[in-house]
Amino acid sequence: MSIDWIHFTPWASLAGGVLLGLAVAAFILLNGRVLGISGIAGGLLRRPKRDAPWRITFLLGLVCAPLVYALVASPTVPRIDAGWGTLAVAGVLVGLGTRYAAGCTSGHGVCGLSRLSPRSLAATLTFMGAGVLTVAAVRHLPG
Repeated sequence: MSIDWIHFTPWASLAGGVLLGLAVAAFILLNGRVLGISGIAGGLLRRPKRDAPWRITFLLGLVCAPLVYALVASPTVPRIDAGWGTLAVAGVLVGLGTRYAAGCTSGHGVCGLSRLSPRSLAATLTFMGAGVLTVAAVRHLPG
């Protein structure tokens, strides 16, 4: 195993983690809600939609933030070693996993663990374990 030193960004990663932690803390303190992306997006599909404005604003922020970042910094071009079919299947599997786990990685891994939720610990260990096994299988099994 080797580290890709060109794309190793500990300070940017630390800053992103701090900002995410502050956003999660502010969101739960000000709104009394957990900051889970799947829950926020899923809330737009339910009726009544009284809280749709803040949900839409939040999701627009997720889309616009990288665009704003691109204006002030030189973003790294992502490299995805998968075809459209693989990405579609992966997206469906992530969606199913999110439904079965009653939340996404951000909801369980960031918010749930910080609240010492046993369910979130189990979900996060499952997410991480599945990721480790998938990488091991794809990189090290014959074929």
